[in-house]
Amino acid sequence: MNFNPSDLQGVLPALILAIGALVLLTSEVFLRASSALASGSGPQGHSERPAGADRRYQAWLAAVFAALGLWAAVAQMGDPAAPLFSGAAVTDGFARVIAAVVCGALVLSCFVSFGYLEALRATRGEYYALALFSASGMCLLGQATDLIVIFISLEVMSLAVYCLSAYLRRGQRPAEAAFKYFVLGSFAAAIFLYGAALAYGATGSTRLADVANAVRLAASGGSPAGTTTLLFAAAALLASGFAFKVAAVPFHMWVPDVYDGAPAPVTGFMAAAVKVAAFATLVRILVGGFGEPSVALGPHGWQKLVVWLSALTMLLGNLLAVPQRSVKRMLAYSSIAHAGYLLVAVAAMAGAQPRADALEGLLFYLAAYGATVIGAFGVVALIERKDALAGAGDDLSSWAGLSERHPGLAAAMTLFMVSLAGIPPTAGFMAKVTVFRAAIAADLVPLAVLGVLTSVAGLYYYLRVVVYVYMVPQTKAEPVAGGHLIAAGIALAGCAALVLWMGIQPDTFARLAQSATTSFAR
Repeated sequence: MNFNPSDLQGVLPALILAIGALVLLTSEVFLRASSALASGSGPQGHSERPAGADRRYQAWLAAVFAALGLWAAVAQMGDPAAPLFSGAAVTDGFARVIAAVVCGALVLSCFVSFGYLEALRATRGEYYALALFSASGMCLLGQATDLIVIFISLEVMSLAVYCLSAYLRRGQRPAEAAFKYFVLGSFAAAIFLYGAALAYGATGSTRLADVANAVRLAASGGSPAGTTTLLFAAAALLASGFAFKVAAVPFHMWVPDVYDGAPAPVTGFMAAAVKVAAFATLVRILVGGFGEPSVALGPHGWQKLVVWLSALTMLLGNLLAVPQRSVKRMLAYSSIAHAGYLLVAVAAMAGAQPRADALEGLLFYLAAYGATVIGAFGVVALIERKDALAGAGDDLSSWAGLSERHPGLAAAMTLFMVSLAGIPPTAGFMAKVTVFRAAIAADLVPLAVLGVLTSVAGLYYYLRVVVYVYMVPQTKAEPVAGGHLIAAGIALAGCAALVLWMGIQPDTFARLAQSATTSFAR
């Protein structure tokens, strides 16, 4: 690999985020040190912020760096696609949209996290630095076209998210969530590495372009004996590794416990940004590396595998969400179901040339889901922080009469639930329309019908939250935990505006997604 300084401009969003993380870590040196902890000021009489150390600026500084990363991604949107670092990565419209969505999700998450951590007196320097490091890995995942670079970017993202899952370090739930995530994530990384090793054995290279050439050669019958078997195994293992990250069935086991045990702002960031980065890489691998029909993968490539993953994920995710009384666990199973809907768009891309409408639908769905789920978990964070240790604020009974205690939060949560259910005129409705329309155009009518039917089933558990908010009388007189509500209000207002804007005026982002597909580099 030859280093060209001009290539750094192509990874500018990730570079800005990494620099921001280093600045935040360095700023800790200049804070007044104190070993004393202010007692009795947090849940169960504990506080995790050293006396005299004011770190409230870090949320705003992290949001500034995330906004700069968003600006860098948008500013490069019209530039042509170009290889970076001798073909190990690429800068194209697809990668820029992914970086913009990740940075936008991070901005909103910083605002949600500020009030949550301040209320629990748990603001420490590493929180926002870890969030910035993980986001930088996500941006690189959207650009990587080399299996080694993909693995390094994956670990940069994953290790930071593992730490964020156990950030509060209060009780057993955060530790259990992080441990399960780490162990199962390590298995998924090992599976991915095994697939990369098989791809290297079949092609002699880790570049996705070389893998694509080998698949094309295998289709013409000019490859050595055994190459097609290696390619088939490599495709299955590589897809399995990222099926874990997108929470596709049967790789979904970690989701409920991790979502339930992690702090609500972290859960929202995971549900939005990690899913964006994982789907971006899955598309790079399947479309960029194994997109050509071959003897090993069949005339439709990997489409049949993804179709089955999508169908199982939509069915199981929705069915398991129905009996949940914990809102966080319900949203966790909902995240699994939405991964199934996104896999519908991936399945529609199979073939010698990726369908532009399927790629556009995937990008639109990722942006719409990101704005909606961060808003939903933002409201959960405000409810949950009344008792972060016991998690009592997460049960449906705690949402009863929310419209009387806080009409604004009730309206916001209703909007987010309606969008997740796919009801017009919200972003969720338009996202599902674009994905199912692409599936029908790709002759995947049964899969699209199954997606519509499971979406109807999802109405039950989404609207049940709305019923509790507006129609069940409140059993507790306590108001929503006060203090530092301005930052959370900004985030929720931004999420609500995006959900409505993308539902009522979807053309703006649709044109952005369309321009991204025209410069998608394979």
